[in-house]
Amino acid sequence: MPVVDRDATQSQVATERSPVERAARVAATSGDASRGTPPSAVLVTGASGFLGSAIAAALRARGHEVRTLVRPSSPRTNLDARDSAREGDLRDRPSLASALKGVRYLFHAGADYRLWARDPEEIRRNNVEGTRLIMEEALKAGVERIVYTSSVATLKLGSVGTPATEDHPLTEEDAIGVYKRSKVAAEGLVEAMVRGQGLPAVIVNPSTPIGPRDVRPTPTGRIIIEAASGRMPAFVDTGLNLVHVDDVAEGHVAALDHGRIGERYILGGENVLLADMLADIARLVGRRPPTLKLPRAAIYPVAFGAELLAKMTGVEPFVTLDGLRMARHHMFFDDTKARQELGYTSRPYRDGIADAIAWFRSHGALQ
Repeated sequence: MPVVDRDATQSQVATERSPVERAARVAATSGDASRGTPPSAVLVTGASGFLGSAIAAALRARGHEVRTLVRPSSPRTNLDARDSAREGDLRDRPSLASALKGVRYLFHAGADYRLWARDPEEIRRNNVEGTRLIMEEALKAGVERIVYTSSVATLKLGSVGTPATEDHPLTEEDAIGVYKRSKVAAEGLVEAMVRGQGLPAVIVNPSTPIGPRDVRPTPTGRIIIEAASGRMPAFVDTGLNLVHVDDVAEGHVAALDHGRIGERYILGGENVLLADMLADIARLVGRRPPTLKLPRAAIYPVAFGAELLAKMTGVEPFVTLDGLRMARHHMFFDDTKARQELGYTSRPYRDGIADAIAWFRSHGALQ
């Protein structure tokens, strides 16, 4: 029978003055951080989507038993038969409780990333209420470690020429549009549960993933499709941080293995001007790159009309008012913290562009 040093145990408990300290101790003992967490049952939300399917693949490659939470209406294109699919919804508490039974780790990557919806509050409900419910159920289920997928949308942009870091989070009041506000609120909810309830969560903030399996597609995936099809003759002066989706997935696993409870980590790639991104796409498909730079003011009437049409048709517009407001800035980020603490790495972003084009072409999305 093992010998327990009761004095040492009591001393340790006494020094753990907050739930976050207790969560950090539990998470640290759930696996040797130098070797990585042991293969275990893992639940991945959003696994039918772009990033979630990449996370599931990365976990599967490490021997984890992957369980996925999938809505009945979600496409099955990205699901792998080797995983255990559970039907459910992030806003349906009983389905979350069922999916979490027997799970050791949780990756919450499911989110509503639309910049526009007929009912904007639907985006907020999906991202905030869904996050609250699954985190509450994860605590009840005794999940040992959680990786929560937030977004760089929750961070304040740096001054001109200075990429943003994790040190300056946005407030809801400063966030542009319902998507950003919902992600700020959801990340704040997770942080509050770490501090107040001992939620064993690490937060990761992906920049702009690109690559294969963008089944919906994402707003950036739509840009790649339109540009590769020759339907983007002009551009505005903006910039993005672009990263291969599989590198972001590896960063999630690194956060499981090495991330500190309650910390946030940017998972990024390269800071790229939109004009350069479009030129790279054009070269890859053998087209001429666009050279016409438009002032944003000239596009606002187009975005306004597109949103009016979308309200009538229900089809998400390609250009949105919130998207144009965000494009006023170069959305550049610095992921040094993840590289130093997690051992995070990323390949050249052009590899992601090439893989995205190849995937879209093979699935009939390119004309």
